Amino acid sequence: MIILRTSPTSPYGRKARIAAAVLGLEDQIKVDWADTRASEGSLYEQNPLAKVPTLLLENGEIVYDSRVALELLDTLAGSGKIIPAGEARISALTKQAMADGITDAAIQAQIETRNHPEEHWNAVWIERQQGKVNRTLKAFNDQPLPTPAQTNGIPDCAQIALACSLGYLDLRANGDWRRENPELVRWHDAFVEQVPAYNETLAPEMLERS
Repeated sequence: MIILRTSPTSPYGRKARIAAAVLGLEDQIKVDWADTRASEGSLYEQNPLAKVPTLLLENGEIVYDSRVALELLDTLAGSGKIIPAGEARISALTKQAMADGITDAAIQAQIETRNHPEEHWNAVWIERQQGKVNRTLKAFNDQPLPTPAQTNGIPDCAQIALACSLGYLDLRANGDWRRENPELVRWHDAFVEQVPAYNETLAPEMLERS
C-alpha cells in the first residue's frame, strides 16, 4: 500500500488524489493527512521540504512533488494514461507546469496577505504574482485545453493540474478568475461533470459552501 501524505486543501495533493482515482489506483493508495503548518514532525522526517504531496512507497522510497507523483502513478497504471507518450508528452508537461504556476503565484500572494496586516503588504509583490495568475489564465482561456471527454475520457496531467489550480482560486480567491475567462469557465464545468473525482476531492471549506 502506497501512503499519500497530503492535506485536505492542498491543490498539489489534490492532483495526486484525482490522478489515482482516474487511473483506478485508489485501492492501492492510503491517504494520510499531514499538518503542513507544523514546524516539526513526521512530514519533515519524510521530506526535507516538508511539502505535500509526499508518497511513501512500499519499498521505503519516498517520492515528491506533485509532478513526480503523477509520473509515478502513471507508470503504475501502465504508462501513457495521464502523461502522453511521444511528441505530446512535452506539450502536456509544459501545460502542467503552466497550471501549477497559477497555483504557485496565487499561494505567494495569499501568503503575503494572510501573514501580514494590510499596512505591511508588499503591493508590488502581490501585483507581480497576480499578474502571473492573470496572464496564464488568459492563455488557457484563449487556447482552452481539450476536455477529458475529448481525450478518451481520462484527463491528462495538464487537465488535472489546471482543474486543481482553478479549484484553488475558487477556494482562496473567491472565484474571481471566472469574470474574465468565460471559455475557461466552460472548460472547468466540463471537467467537473466528466471527472467525478473532482467533487470527491473538494476541500472541506468548499463542501460547506455547497
